[in-house]
Amino acid sequence: MHSIIDPIYGRVNLSQLEHLIINTPEMARLRRIQQLGLADLAFPGANHTRFEHSVGTLFIADKMAKALGITGEDLVKVRLAALLHDIGHSAFSHVVESVLKRNPAYQPVMNGGKFESHEKFSRHIISGSFHTKPEIAGCIDNAPFVFDEIAKMATGDIDALPKPYLAQIISNDIDADRIDFLLRDSYHTGVSFGLVDVDQIVGSLNLSGGRLVLGGNASYDEDMAVTAAESMLIARAHHYSAIIHNPMTQGARVMLLHALENALSRHEKAGNDVKSTVSSFFTSYNDGDLLNFIEANGDAGAKKLILNIRNGSICNAVSRFTHKNLNPKTRMALSTIARNGVAKKMFEEELAKRFGKQYGASVLVDLDVASGIPKSTRVRLGDEEGFFYDESALANGLVRAISRQISLCVFSRTEDNSTLSHASSDFLLGIENLSPSLLHFIRNDNYLPIEGLLLIFYSAHRLFSSQAEGRIIMPRLRNIAKIYYLVRELGKVEKLRNLLDYKFHTRYGFPYSDKLFEDIQLLVAMGMVDEDLRYFEKNGRWKQRYEYVLTGDGVEYAELIASGYQNELNIIEDYLILNKHSIPRDTVSVAMGRYKKETKTLHGKS
Repeated sequence: MHSIIDPIYGRVNLSQLEHLIINTPEMARLRRIQQLGLADLAFPGANHTRFEHSVGTLFIADKMAKALGITGEDLVKVRLAALLHDIGHSAFSHVVESVLKRNPAYQPVMNGGKFESHEKFSRHIISGSFHTKPEIAGCIDNAPFVFDEIAKMATGDIDALPKPYLAQIISNDIDADRIDFLLRDSYHTGVSFGLVDVDQIVGSLNLSGGRLVLGGNASYDEDMAVTAAESMLIARAHHYSAIIHNPMTQGARVMLLHALENALSRHEKAGNDVKSTVSSFFTSYNDGDLLNFIEANGDAGAKKLILNIRNGSICNAVSRFTHKNLNPKTRMALSTIARNGVAKKMFEEELAKRFGKQYGASVLVDLDVASGIPKSTRVRLGDEEGFFYDESALANGLVRAISRQISLCVFSRTEDNSTLSHASSDFLLGIENLSPSLLHFIRNDNYLPIEGLLLIFYSAHRLFSSQAEGRIIMPRLRNIAKIYYLVRELGKVEKLRNLLDYKFHTRYGFPYSDKLFEDIQLLVAMGMVDEDLRYFEKNGRWKQRYEYVLTGDGVEYAELIASGYQNELNIIEDYLILNKHSIPRDTVSVAMGRYKKETKTLHGKS
């Protein structure tokens, strides 16, 4: 046995095989890649590394596996998957992944597919590198097969594994990876996110149908399982607002991003294979190597940005916009743009160009949204199994809080910011004017399933709404499972197949799509749809369900996009008319004065 002393957990014991892997060049590279990128410029203690996090993830995964009674070869695989789960992270991690999403032409092509994320590189390295090392292969039988399985576990490829719960320990809503980075990032930044009760979470884990669930054997144990999970979600929400969306962290990130894009563009124009270079960022470069690459290939402006980063001289945020000062329609547009790398780049560059010319200043813009909202955590309460957010109103609210986190910062690269100090209203107007045209660009190039989903709510609103005595009576669609079913059935229509491109599975006994749940939450978080909580009794237990009604802003936004989807909208409305008696709904009545913007929309089919 070997061991490492960890600042959070103390002694972490390692097997001989793990010790050999830790001393490979692939793992050694992680010692020189910071976990939080450039966040140490805002939080000086945040210089912990991907290597440190990988060892911590192994420690937590070991606790979780043993609590579930996992032993033998399965335990060996879980520990190795945890240790190796970040092996494919690039230097400065998510900044480089952003470059690939913003510039698809830079995405490396290997094994017949494009590599645009660190998970794909991790899987490639784990399955292709370690079994070729004689000292490692000699420690494990059938090494190629075993490392291929470990690669799937490390990257959350649940459907490709005979024991899905092994992958869930590493990659899930509540997993070893998230537990460790929340604890570790809080420890090193000095920011208290909220309590992550590791022992309570680990003690609440159970297996059900080959999947991980939270729960307990008694009423109090059930309550504590839910409480522990809620606390972790609180920490997850605070992680974004406190660290990722800290203006200084964002400023350093956007400086590095622009410098890197400049260096890659010049590198390509010089006749170099930029895809091969990008691959090396994920397989051999560390943070220092990437900075050196930019300084060697970038122009004078890029070199100045890197010099300022090295010296800790970060651009000032002259304007910052969040969900609190963006109207719902603008939030919705920006949320959609932020999830399309090419459009995001166009938006940021165009906004920076406009205001650079207007104010005679050098401007950088960064648009960022939270990702990875919890969507598959299951809990067992009594004899029934359900979704965590269906059992906890607090969890549902936290999912919404994470979904709505958006941060748009305008940074000045000019030392004298006096011309920009009072420009917030101008920036806001520019954002609102620019967003619709970019959304039109995205639609010309890609279908947007979230807009197809909004059109379903809009069609139901037009079909079932009415007016009487100064009030508007609107449909409130109930039972989210029925919405899943409705979207799946509409997605089977040939002409809607691409617009409603959601992948469903039936692991929970009904059609379910992680992406569809996420998009519903985004519509709620962005103010397009209202989510009402209702309680009902079943088998002696009081449960909760959510019902959905289109908001005034949702109607207005749907009207803006409807012209681009007229054929699809007609198909959806025809389907709803044909099946209206099987769509479960209640009604909600609102005074027309509160909903007056929508009076002009009640001309739909009936």
